[in-house]
Amino acid sequence: MVFPDWSLLFVGVASICGILCWFLRCRGIRKSFWNKGLFMKIMARTEKPLFRIAYTLYTRTKLGYMFYKRQVKKARQRFPTGHSSAQPIEINGIKIIPIPVLSDNYSYLVIDTTSSQAVAVDPADPQMVEACLKEEGVSLEAILCTHKHWDHSGGNEGLRRLHSACHVYGSAVDNIPGLTRSLSDKDSIDVGRLNFKAFFTPGHTVGHMIYLLDGRALGGPSSLFSGDLVFLSGCGRMFEGNASMMLSSLDTVGCLSDDTLLWPGHEYAEDNLTFAAEVEPNNTARENKFQWVLQQRAQKLCTSPSTIKEEKDYNPFLRSHLPELHQALGLQQDPSEDWTCFRARVLGELRRRKDVYKGR
Repeated sequence: MVFPDWSLLFVGVASICGILCWFLRCRGIRKSFWNKGLFMKIMARTEKPLFRIAYTLYTRTKLGYMFYKRQVKKARQRFPTGHSSAQPIEINGIKIIPIPVLSDNYSYLVIDTTSSQAVAVDPADPQMVEACLKEEGVSLEAILCTHKHWDHSGGNEGLRRLHSACHVYGSAVDNIPGLTRSLSDKDSIDVGRLNFKAFFTPGHTVGHMIYLLDGRALGGPSSLFSGDLVFLSGCGRMFEGNASMMLSSLDTVGCLSDDTLLWPGHEYAEDNLTFAAEVEPNNTARENKFQWVLQQRAQKLCTSPSTIKEEKDYNPFLRSHLPELHQALGLQQDPSEDWTCFRARVLGELRRRKDVYKGR
């Protein structure tokens, strides 16, 4: 989830910034304030409370929904057919269709072609998802929502109005719009030949969940729909959790079979791999993947799916156990420090650097 510029959402932030600038000007240090070092020190102090204002408005007030609706409208105008071109894949009668929505999100339609039943994952733009349903000629039986942020949950209620028999699944902890079936860790959802297992993975939000489509029974790889937990070479920001919580959630992903296909919630591949080069510049797997991603994005092609094996090779957020990453970050385990606590400290430092990298 990202926050583009919008005056209604950031009125509180703008007000605080205005007061800060006025105060500095009155003290006669306006010129030195814009010195990069001083400016960054001030922003290091103020970024968290300022961001919290915006985040609270987005998640807990009607301004968040208004902001989401504006995002949808702008994205439909800018990308009438979606921000990227994505090709569906079909494995033994199970079809997965990435649906590019908003400015960089992906929703997914998973279809059992034998029964013509479908499951939607994070349907942010109900119009785009409904168009895909009609084109495929399938019925929507379930919505799997990874978390409450509007860019993942905004289409839940609209699609339910069109498909009354459809259930919305997710964590009750996360206040998901339109939720009809709450899930706990390792609960199963069955639709036709589709079998999903839900995993409770807090960190990005307190109730974030991911969904694993079992492919083994159908003679193919499993597929992970990871929302904002893990991306190609990245992970989500810890808006509501801490590093220990996020580490445990990422370890859930790391324990999956290597051939599992990863279907993330955003098209962040190029930016993430560029950041990964900052911490592991000599990682050959990262460089090879980066060159492939550049070719894909030059043509506005989707970069999903990757595999869990690939992610273990180049995603720094899944490599917190490796000495080479510790050395790159300049971190050492204290003699009395628990191994898991140290890994959480590594992950926290890595996420801190990513948070300020190119403004994301």
